[in-house]
Amino acid sequence: DLMSDMRHYWPDVLHSSLNRTQFWKHEWDKHGTCAATLEVLNSQKKYFGKALELYQHVDLNSCLLKAGIKPSSSYYKMTAIKEALTEFYGVTPKIQCLPPEEGEKAQTIGQIEFCFTKELQLRNCTALKGGSNAMQAPLKLGTEELSVCNDTLPTYYPSEVQ
Repeated sequence: DLMSDMRHYWPDVLHSSLNRTQFWKHEWDKHGTCAATLEVLNSQKKYFGKALELYQHVDLNSCLLKAGIKPSSSYYKMTAIKEALTEFYGVTPKIQCLPPEEGEKAQTIGQIEFCFTKELQLRNCTALKGGSNAMQAPLKLGTEELSVCNDTLPTYYPSEVQ
């Protein structure tokens, strides 16, 4: 009963519509099984349901729209996007992009990730244990690769999954 909302609010930007369940399987296997140590997230339905609930609560698009940043064919400065998000939410999110394709000048936002405590309160994504910097680790999905966005490149905020 969550599939319609999953397709709308948590789409896979890297794969065709036929393979989108593989993306969610990856999310559950990689993150959901770890999060399942918390009772509130201890099943696939609870995990994805809570993710959708948090997405609605965070309301990323409204925040960016208030800063004049909207999904479109326009380009934005990555620093402006980061500043808007950090100022509005009071925490630093993790933003990953697809690098420019050959002959292109702009990167494309692929993922904006907010981090939460075990109590599901927002926290900085940069405050990680053990001194490792996961912000630099690329997320490899299929043949495409998301990596930390370049602050100096123009940034495309796509209006829809293609």
